[in-house]
Amino acid sequence: MESKEISRNPAYQFISTDTNEIVSDLIQGYELITKRAVRPASPTMRFIKWVAHVIIQERALNNWTGNQNIPSRADGANLDALAELTYIQSRPPAKPAACKMRFEISQPQEQAILIPAGTRVTDSSNTLVWETLADHYIPAGQSSIEAEVRCQTPGIIGNGYEAGQINTLVDVYEYYSKCANTNISDGGSNVPTDEEYYELMRASMDAYSCAGARGAYIYWAMQVSTEIADVAASSPTPGVVKIYILMDDGTLATEEIKSKVLAACSADERRPLTDLVTVEDAELVPYNIQFTYYTNRSSNQSGVEIAAAVQAAVDKYIAWQCGKLGRDINPSKLISLLMQTGVKRVDLTYPAFTHLQDGNQTLNADMSYDPTEAVPQVARVMDVKIHNGGYEDE
Repeated sequence: MESKEISRNPAYQFISTDTNEIVSDLIQGYELITKRAVRPASPTMRFIKWVAHVIIQERALNNWTGNQNIPSRADGANLDALAELTYIQSRPPAKPAACKMRFEISQPQEQAILIPAGTRVTDSSNTLVWETLADHYIPAGQSSIEAEVRCQTPGIIGNGYEAGQINTLVDVYEYYSKCANTNISDGGSNVPTDEEYYELMRASMDAYSCAGARGAYIYWAMQVSTEIADVAASSPTPGVVKIYILMDDGTLATEEIKSKVLAACSADERRPLTDLVTVEDAELVPYNIQFTYYTNRSSNQSGVEIAAAVQAAVDKYIAWQCGKLGRDINPSKLISLLMQTGVKRVDLTYPAFTHLQDGNQTLNADMSYDPTEAVPQVARVMDVKIHNGGYEDE
């Protein structure tokens, strides 16, 4: 999956750093004051060029400083400092993954068996360690219990452990028999990059509203994980708010992520009392890719190189197409990427242009929203067929 598309602005040049312009100004000033001409190879010219170099360095530093005072251009600690101008205040830390773990004992006991908070488990290769968050008891007469465990290492590294992979107990409790995770570990996220943090800063301004603003719900949902690529919020009927989540890899949110988003958006200080908030799945819209590409006979690239570049372009298109809720299925984007690979032309069969709903509803004349627009859609590739049509003359 390619990285998220970011609207960060390029650096702005407040002061010119053109070498010829600065040298010309210095020469004019020197000749005006001294009434002497500056010759190209003279010591005076070398001194003027040295002064120009110093001026350029200072101007470059001034330009950099000016850009670091603008959130859309700042980076690192400077971007962190600018966060105090927004609601979010500070860069969110990395968050650990979590999952459900079944702890079992050899046979039911007459008394409850304690599994203490901090009981650690790991996978068979001892790659990561997980721990319980609170005391749990296997009730008398029962042989197992499910409890949540959290990865001790924050970040996405803890995501994706399949059920049964975390199966080794580190801290043995009484009558221990076996243990294993019952669902896929999820919910871990890294510290936001500068680009992700800037987007959070922008979105956080909507959080000042507690009146059910769409942007506020989107902001609180985005806060849950840096692995969330896009969020849509809609109100199909008065008092009902539905939130839709799309992950970085173009997939829909897991139950773990949806539960965290629901909790983040349902807090009393963030949700009007009249709003009933739910987190649901976007509608998947299937599409196929089928085309034939032709190569110039005079091309300097080999057939293998062209084929690899074409496949890379298709992969990039698939990632782009599912990278945002409501992004129209756009064949022109695919053709544009393919034409950058060095092919001569593309005969595209699929996909056809398809408009997708983004979840932003149209306000009707009676101040109600159109419920048919409430559910956002996201493209999902099904079948990919790439044909090499061979070589053609110019």
